[in-house]
Amino acid sequence: MKLNQHLKDWKQIVSQKFRHLSLPQVSGLATWSFGMVMTSSSSLTRVSHLIAKINSEQENTVRQRLKEWYKEGKAKAKKGNKRVSLEVKDCFAALLRWIIDLLPSITQELPIALDATTIGQNFTVLSINVLYQGCGIPVAWKVVKATEKGSWKPHWQELFQALKNTVPMSWKVIVSADRGLYAHWLYEEIVELGWHPFLRINQPTWSISTARFIFMGAKAQQLFLVLGQVGREKLLVLKPILLIALFWLDGIMVALTLG
Repeated sequence: MKLNQHLKDWKQIVSQKFRHLSLPQVSGLATWSFGMVMTSSSSLTRVSHLIAKINSEQENTVRQRLKEWYKEGKAKAKKGNKRVSLEVKDCFAALLRWIIDLLPSITQELPIALDATTIGQNFTVLSINVLYQGCGIPVAWKVVKATEKGSWKPHWQELFQALKNTVPMSWKVIVSADRGLYAHWLYEEIVELGWHPFLRINQPTWSISTARFIFMGAKAQQLFLVLGQVGREKLLVLKPILLIALFWLDGIMVALTLG
């Protein structure tokens, strides 16, 4: 297999930003994100076709490899101690650091939004998002069943802990959320991190305005709908990477030769 140079460069970048991942994990993550940007699709068929074409591989071989990546946790065990399931939560701090590194050097403030988005009647995605130029870039998330009973408190606490000590101490982190998420314990969790809560509370007389959180458009929403139930949470790690990849790949879109 002759790896396309642009894909090879992208894999190198992903490897540098996620140093804790194994080579197979980096390869799957980079290949998926690259293919989704270049095809404007999260379709396994379209991404497989593209990768097979630019790497001169058999399409079925590529398809199986990509499929194994997001279904790795349920796949049969294979030889090699490096072939382990990707722990998505271990990528959250690295994602946030990556975004911080890309911000202008004069940046001293980081706007963050908390959100709970329901996908149909099946899933609710709890997410922590960096707000930048009208877009929410998710850096930590948890997928729960939409009808699941119980408090979201332990999920939010786990997400906050995953990002602890990631933002420079000198920065001001402003955290916004709609009134539906307000709780006293949530306020305290944010303060404990050294961040600044800017929350809408449930009582109308106490309401304060908050930054509007804008999810990415229809292309990004495909991440929640593609490839069935298995692997949804793992596929979400691609969403922020896709935003970063869009900037990086913009300069080579024309140069990439598919023939």
